Amino acid sequence: MNDKVAFITGASRGIGAESAVALAKAGYRVAITARTLTDGENHDHVGSSVALPGSLEATAKAVESVGGEALCLRGDILEPQSMVAAAQAALKHFGRIDVLFNNAVYQGTGNIEALLDVAEEQLWAIYQGNIFTPLALVKAVVPGMIERESGTVLNMVSHSAFTDPPAAANAGGWGFAYPSSKAALARMGASLRAEHPGKGLRVFNLEPGLVMTDVMRLAGIDDAVMARFKPCSPAAIAAVVSWLADNEPPQDWNPQTVLRGPAIAKELKLLQSPSLLDT
Repeated sequence: MNDKVAFITGASRGIGAESAVALAKAGYRVAITARTLTDGENHDHVGSSVALPGSLEATAKAVESVGGEALCLRGDILEPQSMVAAAQAALKHFGRIDVLFNNAVYQGTGNIEALLDVAEEQLWAIYQGNIFTPLALVKAVVPGMIERESGTVLNMVSHSAFTDPPAAANAGGWGFAYPSSKAALARMGASLRAEHPGKGLRVFNLEPGLVMTDVMRLAGIDDAVMARFKPCSPAAIAAVVSWLADNEPPQDWNPQTVLRGPAIAKELKLLQSPSLLDT
């Protein structure tokens, strides 16, 4: 085991939960955040108040099952102070954060609205969750990385941020609000690298491809979308996250722009990675 610490947002289920366990298996202590602390809690997901499978406590049990240590910190990306408080609590508890994984994403309404239909309040919420809160976490965590001259920031972006939709959002494509927020988030890495050269700061944009989740199903992602893209498992992307935490991607992977998670998983033979939450 090493003394490194990873801070992971959106870690109650999906890629975030799998990444917490994968990083713990690699020797990281993990601080995990999400809205859902215990199983059975209801939260707003694309306009519906429902209880989805997964929780921070369940992720922590999976982390502990592989010999790791997890600190559960409830936080909501629409309430940036709760997330900054979580980062401060992690720093107080562990003394450092070596990997910041901005994985959580806004899950309310507006993500797949047509451009002419998206409401201003929806756009503000999407940008709060996907840009402003990750920026607040970077401001809270990165100064310590620069001081130690070592640290990694992983920002979860989206294929839709860089690609024209093949169709309207209600016909197997995507809308304007969500992709535009992820495109903005993707610009963060270049700025950090330009502003802090030679400080040991590593910043990567990770694009996971299509990873089907319970929230996506609630949002109406269906066979029309699945037919266009081959989905990748949360466990495979988590294996990529764990690998990137301690390894330098080769230049032909375009690490200064966007790292394609499914392609990396295939290159590293990680596509068949089993779910660590089920072991």
